[in-house]
Amino acid sequence: MEYTIFTILPIFLLPFLAFVLGSFIVKRSEKLAMAISTVSIFVSFLFSAKIFSDFIFSQFSKDYYIHKYFNWFDLSSQGLEFSVDLGIYIDNMAAVMLLMVTGVATLIHVFSIWYMADDKKYGKFFVYLSLFTSAMIGLVLSDNLLSLFIFWEIMGFCSYSLIGFYHEKEKAGEASLKAFMTTRVGDVIFLLGIVAIWGVIGTVNYVDIYSAIANGVFEGKMVLGISLATFAGFCIFAGTVGKSAQFPLQVWLPDAMMGPTPCSALIHAATMVAAGVYLSLRMYPLMELGGITPFIACVGGLTAFGAATIALVQTDLKAVLAYSTISQLGYMVLGVGVGAYNAAFMHLITHAIFKACLFLSAGSVIHSLHDHQTHDHVQEMPRMGGLKTKLPLTFLAMMACTLAISGVPLFSGFVSKDRILGDALYMAMTNKVYWVAYLLGALGAGLTAFYMFRMMFLTFFGAPRDEDVYKHCHKESLKWNRNVPLLLLSIFTLGIFFSGSPSGQGIVKFGGEKYEWFKVLMVKPIPKNFTTYSKEKLSTQDNRDKILWPKSSYESHDYGLNEEDEHRLHTAHIISAIASVVIASIGILIAFLMYIRQSFSSERIISRAAKFYKILVNKYYMDHFYIKIVIRRGLLKFNRLLANFDLGIYDRYAIDGWEHISRYCYRIADFFDRYAVDKIGVDGFGFVIKDVLNKGLRFLLAGKVQFYFIVLFLVLAFYMFRISTA
Repeated sequence: MEYTIFTILPIFLLPFLAFVLGSFIVKRSEKLAMAISTVSIFVSFLFSAKIFSDFIFSQFSKDYYIHKYFNWFDLSSQGLEFSVDLGIYIDNMAAVMLLMVTGVATLIHVFSIWYMADDKKYGKFFVYLSLFTSAMIGLVLSDNLLSLFIFWEIMGFCSYSLIGFYHEKEKAGEASLKAFMTTRVGDVIFLLGIVAIWGVIGTVNYVDIYSAIANGVFEGKMVLGISLATFAGFCIFAGTVGKSAQFPLQVWLPDAMMGPTPCSALIHAATMVAAGVYLSLRMYPLMELGGITPFIACVGGLTAFGAATIALVQTDLKAVLAYSTISQLGYMVLGVGVGAYNAAFMHLITHAIFKACLFLSAGSVIHSLHDHQTHDHVQEMPRMGGLKTKLPLTFLAMMACTLAISGVPLFSGFVSKDRILGDALYMAMTNKVYWVAYLLGALGAGLTAFYMFRMMFLTFFGAPRDEDVYKHCHKESLKWNRNVPLLLLSIFTLGIFFSGSPSGQGIVKFGGEKYEWFKVLMVKPIPKNFTTYSKEKLSTQDNRDKILWPKSSYESHDYGLNEEDEHRLHTAHIISAIASVVIASIGILIAFLMYIRQSFSSERIISRAAKFYKILVNKYYMDHFYIKIVIRRGLLKFNRLLANFDLGIYDRYAIDGWEHISRYCYRIADFFDRYAVDKIGVDGFGFVIKDVLNKGLRFLLAGKVQFYFIVLFLVLAFYMFRISTA
């Protein structure tokens, strides 16, 4: 495939055009809008699959990239240059992201056909899905932070619209506003980072930033007393904190479940939350240069552990998955912080697959359960139970994903998450700062196994706890738009698709190093490799001679360490793998004893730890802190102070004072106009013309001969007088 405008842009343009076309036809034909949306994203998936195969299956080198651009606008004049280029940048990471986003989004679209079939706003939902998906694709294809930020904000609007899709419900409206405003905090700081970089190097293109790092452009540059790299890296990471729901801006994500469940799958898996981690991975060299990676690791570890503890006490099925999303995102950020670039990106992909499947499975469960008194769907797990026989296919898919997220060997979650923990342990062994991050991550892994199996046991096992709900739940059958998407996603929860080592740590291998394609080909950007690079116009073909590029080499991963450190790293991974298996097993065992064997009662534990339980139920009082203290006692008081300044000083003296000055000036001008202009200038001149000149001329030109003789006599007399005196 020669990469031109016709082979790359359709990936983005097809779902975007589906949004535009669907916006016009949705009121006339909702089914047509749905069909256009679903077909467009599927075709985008086919284009993405071709790019994925070219990049991953030895077509190109692991260092190969496609970089095409076009000039957006050029305001350069008189020696001053101000030109902005936008473009497309595709490397191995972008190729995998494109496949994941379009593939998962396609299955979510298919599932939505069944889930939203009876909804009054059926077509409108698919219109929003198209815009949401196209924005994420545009973000992945972007070659610079500016266009990334544009698509970043479009996704913010889409999340606001989809979370508040049922805006007639007060809670949905509040949740959408909460998500929009919370993420804006991170976005504003992110924008400051973009401006800071642009102000120094004159561009925000990825490869230009890498090149500037390699050439030492950031050295010695200061912003507000700190280095530019630290300032810009922190600002960009703040964007990740907002978008990927990291502490302390994680409060919006649990409320995002107020939207339709397929939208929750899209937000929590393939698009919005993944965008924040993707940004940190792209800007990893800058964050590493700024020395903020220990801070990032601690934020990730704290988020992973804190969200996992809150998930322990949730009774709403989607709420458990929402907090598990925050926790798993914490592991990705932890991976970025400890330098586990490859493992962090792998966990982004594996999590997108099993979390999308988990949310769609939850949607299948919720859509099947009805409360015939309130006519609402049932989401509370204490009212479920015994659904394994009613929903066997949903149970099978959900169990596979639960095994994956819990870190059970042979599944993808174990391969990715526990590689992160292995690198975290290695960093802790070399730098004590990382011990906190590792321990929080390890404890969170055990809690994850417990609360996920608690969810499975309460939902699918045991006797039905609400006979009426259970009785009216129909047994599911195989449907192409209900459980087939779940089963397809569940297949890719197996670790074999991402690693040739069933353990994930290289202890047991088969098939050779070729099956370690993810570990070998997904490498962090090395700035010195970008000191010289080439890019082409978007309309041209990629004519670089690919023979000159070495093919992808599936050799063992080289960490660039000496023999002693390499041995220490290998030891850390083995210890971490064993510890993870033990921790996950303990978590699963406790959940089994508590909810299946009922060896001990959860109520007894709650009564003994009532205070801590209350703290978890209230989510560590983070919402209380933001609403009661930050907003009401802080921002509202500050708002009142600004209002008093605005009304009492600015309005009174600047606005109203200027009004008084204007009034006095008006009176002076009016007086001058009335008397100087009108009375003297206009009326006075009129009086002279009318009463003086007019009457004088009338007297002189009256037509009387006697008067003329008198005038003639006087003239002659005056003339003779002048002669006599001469």
